[in-house]
Amino acid sequence: MLLEAIILGFVQGLTEFLPISSSAHLRILGEFLPSAQDPGAAFTAITQIGTEAAVVVFFWRDIVRIIGHWFRALFGRIPRNDPDARLGWLIIVGSIPIVVLGLLFQDQIETVLRSLWMTAGMLIFFGVLLGIADHVGAKKRKLKDMTIGDGVVYGLAQSLALIPGVSRSGGTITAGLFLGYERAAAARYAFLLAIPAVFGSGFFQLFKSLDEPGVFTLGETAVATVVAFVVALGVIAFFMNWISKHSFLPFVVYRVAVGSLLLVLLSMGVIHA
Repeated sequence: MLLEAIILGFVQGLTEFLPISSSAHLRILGEFLPSAQDPGAAFTAITQIGTEAAVVVFFWRDIVRIIGHWFRALFGRIPRNDPDARLGWLIIVGSIPIVVLGLLFQDQIETVLRSLWMTAGMLIFFGVLLGIADHVGAKKRKLKDMTIGDGVVYGLAQSLALIPGVSRSGGTITAGLFLGYERAAAARYAFLLAIPAVFGSGFFQLFKSLDEPGVFTLGETAVATVVAFVVALGVIAFFMNWISKHSFLPFVVYRVAVGSLLLVLLSMGVIHA
């Protein structure tokens, strides 16, 4: 089982920040590993701690600056409309929807929403939606132009990532593109916005797993989390460089192809939902 955990950790790190849904890939891959089972929502959430730690490392200077300016503005040491202080508030506001919906629909997230039929549909639908957003979006707005309303829209889009196949980065980036943000700005805010939600969900599931063991042991899950962290660091650097020069079309095509193949395999009974 340790080898399976390592493979899944590698895939988690590889897919978390690309708009192709890491949870979908873990869900699908689990069916083809020797154990032939869903690794589970808890394993996915805990290994995401590793990938989110990579975000903290990669954006460390941004994070320190945002937190510092937020506190200084809160106590009146700098103007309350300081761009970094405002971004701190926007991250807080944008994090509220996924916390509320995650708690309200926790049972469904861990059961019915992990159906591979649902995963296939989400891969295709949100892949097409990402392509449309990338095509029609103005791609002119920067993070300094963000409003509270935009933060709420981003937050609602991030909440959709509770369903495997949507993609946390894909959903939030799609929302940002529809709102007219530059590709890099949409991705940067999406990555920063994910930090509170992913750490909160990951440590919550880690705490639960102490009493409710999952498919993998805590040791195996810890190894997978470390693997995910290392791989994710490289992927973030690649992705931020890619979107500054290219469109999201390759990811759109990939999502539709994988979703369509999954529908075929389900229809033929090769794998079960």
